[in-house]
Amino acid sequence: MKASVSIVGGGPGGLSAAMLLAASGAAVTLFERSERLGGRSRRLELGDYRFDTGPTFFLYPQIIREIFAHCGYDFDREVEMVKIDPLYELVFMGGADAGETLKIWADPQRLAAEVSRFSPHDAGGLAAFMQENRAKLEAFGPVLARPFRGFTDFMAPQVLKALAHLRPWSSLDRELRRYFQDPRLRLAFSFQSKYLGMSPYRCPSLFSILSFLEHEHGVWHPLGGCNTVMETMGRLARRMGVRFELETPIEEIVFEGRKAVGVRTAAGVRKSDAVLLNADFAHAMQHLVPDRLRSRWSDRKIEKKKYSCSTFMLYLGIEGKLDLQHHTVLLAEDFTANFNEIEWGTSLPEAPSLYVQNASLTDPTLAPPGHSALYVLVPVGNLKGGIDWSTERARYRALVIKRLEALGVKNLESRIRREQIVTPADWEADLSVFRGATFNLSHSLDQMLCWRPQNRFEELDRLYLVGGGTHPGSGLPVIFEGARITARLMAEDLGLRAAEDRHSLDFSGENQPVAS
Repeated sequence: MKASVSIVGGGPGGLSAAMLLAASGAAVTLFERSERLGGRSRRLELGDYRFDTGPTFFLYPQIIREIFAHCGYDFDREVEMVKIDPLYELVFMGGADAGETLKIWADPQRLAAEVSRFSPHDAGGLAAFMQENRAKLEAFGPVLARPFRGFTDFMAPQVLKALAHLRPWSSLDRELRRYFQDPRLRLAFSFQSKYLGMSPYRCPSLFSILSFLEHEHGVWHPLGGCNTVMETMGRLARRMGVRFELETPIEEIVFEGRKAVGVRTAAGVRKSDAVLLNADFAHAMQHLVPDRLRSRWSDRKIEKKKYSCSTFMLYLGIEGKLDLQHHTVLLAEDFTANFNEIEWGTSLPEAPSLYVQNASLTDPTLAPPGHSALYVLVPVGNLKGGIDWSTERARYRALVIKRLEALGVKNLESRIRREQIVTPADWEADLSVFRGATFNLSHSLDQMLCWRPQNRFEELDRLYLVGGGTHPGSGLPVIFEGARITARLMAEDLGLRAAEDRHSLDFSGENQPVAS
């Protein structure tokens, strides 16, 4: 008889784990409270306009290619991807050159020429940045692809080798001073820390690898949006025998002693040999797992942990085309103050930075002919700061519309045909994201590796985790790698066929499909 697995949540981690576990011979049932798969990466439809709810671009598709290949599928046949160039355009709002732009090209020669034009005295730093971060990423790739259960894991040779690149005393911004003196260039190579919900002045220096990863392996757009990847995984998982129960919220995880034995829905208890939790870690632990069973991750300790920033979102269906790149980042006049406002969260940025995706430039499937689907993300503090979004919602929307006009989007208000707003309060109330912290637990050094919730949950038996709040962390490629870690551990514990065991966060290779 097949070992049975219940998966709670149909986000990227749950879907990829479902495929891997089915390929290993498990009988998998995935429960998703929404009517759609994808979690924070699901599709949002507003009339004829289509949006990604969360992540809007794809980095390092090699990992998902390998997951598909292991399950007998060719990712590149299933999902059409477009490489974006330029990766994005940065617009600097502060200083004497307010409104100056910097295009970040995928082509290395064009990028070097643009950096030289923008800051001639820093032109030589680009090559050094790329070379040193290539070595750093090659060292840390295998570390992020292995489980961490305690301090003894730091003694593994590959971990000891990687630690030489860690520089724990240095922030990301301070690390980039080794290459770039112009603070705007440092910001151009560090604003990616927002993917972790952190400021470059607080983010560990390790994460210079984020910007490097974009330059080395490209920024990709799946036609239809990143949600297309999630829906494709759902379709293939069904073909592999995974059972999906949509619009089925989980009321609790059921335990016998300290062993997870199933889940409870409104229809009753569903028993299984193991439970995989793919949901916002802090919220799910406090609502699905009794506090009496948790010591290290008790409700009290979860409340004391550090969490990422949140986001104020606008999804706008616009009449007409827009003179914007596929990805545009507007950087605040005083970006140091802006980062502090986001981190402390007690007041809203009045001149915020924002990220804008104009994906209709690349992908005609997202809006009707002659129209545009505009995605706007504004980093703001999470709910711990006490902002009352019921009173700030309309005011902040108007403020963001004015910021978009500063990017050259004229007559925007009169051209909006469809609209949806998501505030930090909505992230928490509607999407069960603790404190509205969109990027999960903060990625500070004391909340990484063995100090982050583990894939085989360390406090209880037969309960496993996957997702951005779990080791190795957030971001789609890292979550996919986390799913592989979790699936391997579950296969070992349940006596299933050997799950995929390649440590494929090896960034020295090319993005080519890997044979199964």
